[in-house]
Amino acid sequence: MKNLLTRRDFIKGTAYAAMGAAIGIPPGKTNKIKVVLIRHAKALDDKSQHNAEIIQQMLDEAVTTLLGKSGPVEAWKLLIKPMDVVGIKSNVWRYLPTPRELENAIKRRILDVGVEEDNISINDRGVRKDPVFQKATALINVRPLRTHYWSGIGGCIKNYIPFGEHWPDYHPDSCADLALLWKLPQVRGKTRLNILSVLNPQFHGRGPHHFDSRYVWQYKGLIVSTDPVAADAVGLKLIQAKRLEHFGEEVEFETTPKHVQVADVKHHLGVSDLNRIELIKLGWKDGILI
Repeated sequence: MKNLLTRRDFIKGTAYAAMGAAIGIPPGKTNKIKVVLIRHAKALDDKSQHNAEIIQQMLDEAVTTLLGKSGPVEAWKLLIKPMDVVGIKSNVWRYLPTPRELENAIKRRILDVGVEEDNISINDRGVRKDPVFQKATALINVRPLRTHYWSGIGGCIKNYIPFGEHWPDYHPDSCADLALLWKLPQVRGKTRLNILSVLNPQFHGRGPHHFDSRYVWQYKGLIVSTDPVAADAVGLKLIQAKRLEHFGEEVEFETTPKHVQVADVKHHLGVSDLNRIELIKLGWKDGILI
């Protein structure tokens, strides 16, 4: 795992040229994909209760910084239009679900843009049958970061698996081809923003039912990007750093999270090379790790 995301592991040349063309970067340009990491010491209290006001502030600052706007509503207007039908793809895993406070913060800004409340839905496993998701013109992708038995880590890329008709189809080879989910008609070209909750991520686990509170820590942060692969690449780097800090040595993942790199070099979904990612760090710096 040490070199999972180093430059020498990546296919260069024509693969990156094709990816650049797919996301609109002219040949020869060195544009970096922006990822914002924001943290706040008071995002969680000592009992891991979420501070809704602080989380709203964190989301607002992350989005305005990412999009270069002075105010949150102005920034969200670059992502969402009043006539959009918006699905907020959340995650309901009972041990570490997407915090309700974060879901509400996203919905509040979509309402502020002018989207009718009836045209907004927050859902996870029922997205295929949800009337709003069925006609959605825009998706916001939000979930907690954690280790995962099938794919190594659960992040933005994997969060779309409920859009798949038969989930086991995406499990072979350590879920290497999860990026195929993003080509499904209900998803393709609709995602406007990706948000990884790293408020209290899980950095280690064993077995299918792998939750273990010993390996969950209060990082009190959010990772935000328009690129799901870049967000996951930064999230993976954070998990690796925490594992090294905790164990004092590199401990292999039970399943290698290869799908992050594969989403880049094979499926051209986004950028996983950390050298091509501009990581903007905001807020609280204690224990930042990356």
